[in-house]
Amino acid sequence: MYYIEQVQKKFKKLFNETPIIVRSPGRVNLIGEHTDYNMGFVLPAAIDKSIYFVISPRTDDTCKVFAIDMNDNCEFLISDLRFSKKGWPNYLMGVVDQLNKAGYKIKGFNCVFGGDIPIGAGLSSSAALEAGLAFSLNHIYNLKIDKLSIVKLLQKAENEFVGVKCGIMDQYINIFGAAKKVLKIDCRSLEYEYYPFVNDDLRIVLCNTMVSHSLASSEYNTRRVQCENGVKILQQVNPQIKNLRDVPPEMLLKYKSKFDDVIFRRCKYVVEEIERVAKACEDLKGNNFISFGKRMNETHNGLSKDYEVSCNELDFFVEEASHHSYVLGARMMGGGFGGCTINLVQKDFVEEFSHSIEEAYQKKFDRKPEIYICRIEEGTHIIN
Repeated sequence: MYYIEQVQKKFKKLFNETPIIVRSPGRVNLIGEHTDYNMGFVLPAAIDKSIYFVISPRTDDTCKVFAIDMNDNCEFLISDLRFSKKGWPNYLMGVVDQLNKAGYKIKGFNCVFGGDIPIGAGLSSSAALEAGLAFSLNHIYNLKIDKLSIVKLLQKAENEFVGVKCGIMDQYINIFGAAKKVLKIDCRSLEYEYYPFVNDDLRIVLCNTMVSHSLASSEYNTRRVQCENGVKILQQVNPQIKNLRDVPPEMLLKYKSKFDDVIFRRCKYVVEEIERVAKACEDLKGNNFISFGKRMNETHNGLSKDYEVSCNELDFFVEEASHHSYVLGARMMGGGFGGCTINLVQKDFVEEFSHSIEEAYQKKFDRKPEIYICRIEEGTHIIN
C-alpha cells in the first residue's frame, strides 16, 4: 500500500482534487518466447508489481503529469502533442494521440503516477504506463471503449508515437490479466483462453542479470528475417504455409536437407516452442507443475542453443538454478541478451534460493543481481 499512499499524497499536494486510483500491473511470460511474431502462442500473466495512477479530469486542453519514480513532471496539450526528449511522456502522449486519431473527444487531466515495476527488467513497465492512462481516460470520460480495442490502441500508441515495433502481448495481458490465472494468447487470431495457475507452495522468482547487451535489437530483427526465410523454403513444398505457426515439427524434420544449419535451428526452436505452449497449458489444467517446470527448462535450452538469444549471465542463472531440487523450472525471459530469468521455486526455499543465486552471481560477474518475488494478480483496474 506504500506506493498508493505516496502517489495519493503527492496528488493531493499538487492538485487537491478528488481523483480515481487505477492499478496497472507489470507482467511475466511463463512460456512462449519469440513465438509472437511467428503467429504462435504466448502464456503471460499479470503480476503484483504495479504502477498506480491517481488522476482527475480537467475542463481545458492541458495535461499535467508528475512521475514520482523519476521525480519529474511534464505538461502537454491534447491538441498539440510533441515528441519529448525525456522519453517517458511519449508513452502517455502516444495514448492521447491514438484517442485523437480514433475520434474520441477528451479534455485534459491532472495525474500523478508511481510504483514498483523495475525499469528495464523486462516486466513491461511501458505497457503498464500506457494501459494505466488509457484505462483511466476511458473511465473518467466515459468513452465506452471495449477491452480488445484498448489493447489494439495501446499497441499502436507504442508502434506509432513512441516508435517501438512491439508485439501485442504486453498490452494484452495488462488489460486481460486475472488473479491466479495465466492467459494463452493466440497471436494470429488474438483469441485468448485462461488457464489456472494455482499452487500456494510455489513462487515465481525473477533474477535480474542487470545487463542489457547491445545485440538485442539487431539480433531480434535478424531472427525475424531468419524465420521468414525458413517459411519461404517450406512454401516451395507447400504454398499454404504462411508462417511457422503452420509448420508441425515433423514437416520441418522431413525437409531438413533444404535448410542451412542456422535457419533450420531457428525454425526448429520456434515450431517446438509453439507446441510446448499447448502442452504446458495441459500441464496447468492437470496441476502438474513438475512437467510445466521441465518445459521451461526445455525452452531455455532451445533459446540458448538453437535460437541463440541468451548470454553468459542468463545461462549462468539457469545453470545455478538447476542445482537446486526446489527449483522446478528456470529459463531466460524476454527478447534475450540480458534481462531476467524466471524461476518456479518452492515457497519454503525462496529465501535460500535468492541468497544462494545472488552470492554465486556476484562471485562470478562481480555484479549484484536484483531478485523479485512475484504473485499473479489481475490486470488493470480501478482501486476506488
